[in-house]
Amino acid sequence: MPTPDITSGAPCWIDLMTTDTEKAKAFYSALFGWTYETSDQETYGGYITASKDGRLVAGIMQKQQDMGGMPDLWSTYLRTDDIKATTEAAAANGGQVYMEPMDVPEQGFMAMYADSSGASVGAWQFGQMKGFQLAAESGAPAWHELLAKDYESAVAFYRNVFGWETAVMSDTPEFRYTTLGAGDDAKAGIMDASGFLPEEVPSMWSVYFAVDDVDATVERAVGLGASVIQPAEDTPFGRLATVSDPTGAVFKVVQALNPGA
Repeated sequence: MPTPDITSGAPCWIDLMTTDTEKAKAFYSALFGWTYETSDQETYGGYITASKDGRLVAGIMQKQQDMGGMPDLWSTYLRTDDIKATTEAAAANGGQVYMEPMDVPEQGFMAMYADSSGASVGAWQFGQMKGFQLAAESGAPAWHELLAKDYESAVAFYRNVFGWETAVMSDTPEFRYTTLGAGDDAKAGIMDASGFLPEEVPSMWSVYFAVDDVDATVERAVGLGASVIQPAEDTPFGRLATVSDPTGAVFKVVQALNPGA
C-alpha cells in the first residue's frame, strides 16, 4: 500500500502513554505483529516507535510518575503546517494548551492541547518524521474518532483551529456525527457522546485499529491480558469491538471499516 496521504489537519500519528512499556510492547507485538525501535534516551527520552511490516504505525512512551491518577491512554495527533499559529488558535477557541510547541530535534514539532470539549489532542508539524506510514491495513490505525460531550463546540474548534472542512454524516437525536472530509475521503470523525459517556468520563479521542477478524483478535487480546469493554458487534461501518490493554489503555478494533459508506 502507498504511504497514507496525510493532509493538514488530519490525524498523522498516535502514541501510547503506558505505565509499563515492556508489557505494552509484548502485548501489541503478539496482537498486531508490531516490531520496535527505541530512541536515544538523552535526545528523545527513550521514545519507542512501532512498525508493522517495516512501516511506522505508532509510538509508545513511559508514563511519568508525576502524572498521578491519569490513566494509560492512546493519543491522536493532527498535522499542522504552523504549530505556533495552531497553538494560538487552540487557546483562542476555547481550548487549553497543555504543552507549548516543542522542538523534537530533526523530527518535527509537537504540542498538546485540551480541545473545547475537554478532550486531549496533539499537534504535529512535520520535520523528518511525517507520521504513520501505514493506515487501514491489518495491525495499523484505521480511524480516529472524537467522542465529544460538547459536540457543537468541538466541531467549531476543529474547523477553526485545524482548518477542518467538515461534512455532517448524521444529525438525528440518536446519532450526531460530523467527519473531516466527506464519504470515502473522510479521515476522522466527531460523535456527540453527551448521551452515553458517564459523567466522570471526559471527552476523548478514540483510536481504531484494522484487523482481519475482530472476534479472533478480541479472543487473542483477552488471552494476552486485555479486558473487553464492548463485545464485537456488526455496525454499518464494519464489525467493531472495544478493549483495554493489560494496563488499561482503551482502543477499538474494526474489521472491513468503511467510514464513508
